[in-house]
Amino acid sequence: MEQTLEFAREAHAGKPQLPLALRLIQNTGVQKRHLVQPIEETLNHPGFEVRNRIYEMESKKRCPEVIEEALANAQLTAEDIDAIIYVSCTGFMMPSLTAWLINHMGFRYDTRQLPIAQLGCAAGGAAINRAHDFCAAHPDSNVLIVSCELCSLCYQPDADDIGSLLSDGLFGDAVAAAVMRGRGATGVRGVQLERNASYLIPNTEDWISYAVRDTGFHFQLDRRVPGTMEPLAPVLRELGETHGWDAGDLDFYVIHAGGPRILDDLAKYLGVDRTAFRHSSATLTEYGNIASAVVLDALRRLFDEDSAIPGHKGLMAGFGPGITAEMTLGTWV
Repeated sequence: MEQTLEFAREAHAGKPQLPLALRLIQNTGVQKRHLVQPIEETLNHPGFEVRNRIYEMESKKRCPEVIEEALANAQLTAEDIDAIIYVSCTGFMMPSLTAWLINHMGFRYDTRQLPIAQLGCAAGGAAINRAHDFCAAHPDSNVLIVSCELCSLCYQPDADDIGSLLSDGLFGDAVAAAVMRGRGATGVRGVQLERNASYLIPNTEDWISYAVRDTGFHFQLDRRVPGTMEPLAPVLRELGETHGWDAGDLDFYVIHAGGPRILDDLAKYLGVDRTAFRHSSATLTEYGNIASAVVLDALRRLFDEDSAIPGHKGLMAGFGPGITAEMTLGTWV
């Protein structure tokens, strides 16, 4: 936090919007972030081509170790995986990294590939939902989910509007992976998914967006975004009701933390104690907003806490551009 504020003061000294931006950055609650490059290199912009080359190099360098850990946790090998869902909105590759993973990590050549590139922070929830759909259609299958978000490669040194300055102090870099098993397994813990849903708030498509320019992706954030939990909370309640559950009275929550107000408002409108979102809050504090990887890291914290018992009911949800919500209900087993 201290480094971020100091760099912001130096880079944007004398600009009238700086005091407000500094206050907003302080209010994010982000105390620490991890960047794929040293901060001095992050603040430099060598051009979109060079940055995208860094994205490709770093994703190939960092994803395999995380994937191996996820496979080991699921008691599987690469050959056991039937589909790979790869989510990322911070760099571009064609073919997708899925092709490289299949060629270099021992996945079968008939493995299905599903890259998701344009759902931003909602993509973590979308990946879980699409994996759920795949396993529902193919019950003996196993799906690998990979999230690679190198948000710092989207930093634009010349962008000094409030939205850009806030995002510069909010987003961090992360790689995450998880495995979904179609029929579960003996000796492993996890969430048995039961129902998923998607929802788009009408006429909000320009509230979170990228402007694609010569210098790369320019993140654009509307000031109304923090208020989106008010219309989304009833959607979450309706999802719970269709399943016979009360979304405001569940045992665990894995929620995308775009910022502290998102969690504050969702607690308010769902009528749950703010501590129910402690895993998402911890991710935000220790890593920043790591886009699609937030829900996977918050889920990891649920595993690590080891407080859930068989039969506990829970909700997972990711929010992002659209404004899109991807929601899942499941039971701990």
